[in-house]
Amino acid sequence: MPEKRNKDGRKMRGTRIFLVRHGETHWNLTHRFQGRIDVPLNQEGKNQARALALTLKDAPLMAIYSSPLVRAIETARYIKGLIEMDLGEFDGMEAAYWSGHYQDFIKAWRSAPGCLKMPGGESLQEVQMRAIDTLRRITKLYPSGSTLLLCSHNFVNCALLCRALGFPLDRFRDVHQDTATVNILYVQGQRLRAELVNDSSHLKKHKGISI
Repeated sequence: MPEKRNKDGRKMRGTRIFLVRHGETHWNLTHRFQGRIDVPLNQEGKNQARALALTLKDAPLMAIYSSPLVRAIETARYIKGLIEMDLGEFDGMEAAYWSGHYQDFIKAWRSAPGCLKMPGGESLQEVQMRAIDTLRRITKLYPSGSTLLLCSHNFVNCALLCRALGFPLDRFRDVHQDTATVNILYVQGQRLRAELVNDSSHLKKHKGISI
């Protein structure tokens, strides 16, 4: 993936962030809510992680940071602020059961999810605040022009992308994150912008390569 350039051919300034989501797990396949319960990658997830590694092998990465959950560590290899959203009592629940037993919550989640707090867990707003704080703390450690890799989770990535794209959190579904996809962000001072969102072309390019 070449570095983004301005119209005049100059490199974009700021710190370039490859923001990736972890690869597939069995819970992704069976539609179980996946918060902080530690679920490893399945075989397809491992293959996806290898495809990610192959497509990023020539990127001049100065550092790699990961959520401490095993599915993210397996995809990249640590930082508390990138851990997935705390889903509270919903963690591990099957989506079908949730749909049948939490109609009032589902109605609120569909209409205004940004500030809605998971029972016993977090809100998207809280996730965004800690994720942005973590991103800024990390980028301050490196000179402008550096390239970093951050491996995280669906809700965390969506919250960061909403900020980068200028979307309210209630529109988080507009920045859906498939497993093992790549986003490219640029951080310059307090400014955060997105140049690529939810790219999965590497998975097709390296399909069939297994580990």
